[in-house]
Amino acid sequence: MVFLLENILNLIGFAVGLVIGIMSYIGFKNTGSPTLFRLAIAFFSISVGFFVIWSGYMVDDFILKTGQIQRWVQTLGIAIQTVGYFFIAFSHTIKSFFPKSRYFRSVGYVPLFLFSFISIEHIIRSISFILLVYGAIETVVSYIEGRKKGALFVAFGLALLALGEFLAWYSFVFPETILYPASIVVKIAGLLLLFVPVSKVPLTKIKFDKFEE
Repeated sequence: MVFLLENILNLIGFAVGLVIGIMSYIGFKNTGSPTLFRLAIAFFSISVGFFVIWSGYMVDDFILKTGQIQRWVQTLGIAIQTVGYFFIAFSHTIKSFFPKSRYFRSVGYVPLFLFSFISIEHIIRSISFILLVYGAIETVVSYIEGRKKGALFVAFGLALLALGEFLAWYSFVFPETILYPASIVVKIAGLLLLFVPVSKVPLTKIKFDKFEE
């Protein structure tokens, strides 16, 4: 049952990421914003990552029949998603806050030092977590300075994506639980929050960089 749920949720993640990627690209065509172009790349990458993982589940379900996805396939999918997180984290132009804070730098490095020796997948998830926390903190600073509702949606979206990656890592500690499906649900919710400001751009022709209403 959990295997089927994970399969369905990854397919939903693929569809959501693809739709947001298309909307971002349309926004780029209408506004010429390089930020929207980077966002389009980001969401397409996340979508492809979900698709790779979903494909891994399908191959196992119909061909291998081992009851679990091949580890290298899941690692590949997560790596592709991490590329998307990188573009999201650095897709909006706001003042640098995270690098100046020793506290937040240490928070970001902790998961990498703790888990990098376990597997490549844990390293990639740690990098994803760092990028998403960075982006969320930067966006919160942007919201405080400009009070733009779009920035608030982005901050919560990135925070949910970071939480999703954390839950996904924690599912290794407690396998055969609902934690991994829950992590996918949380990440899909994060993507939907990121979709809110993006969805306004093609209609209003306002650049996403400024997070205007």
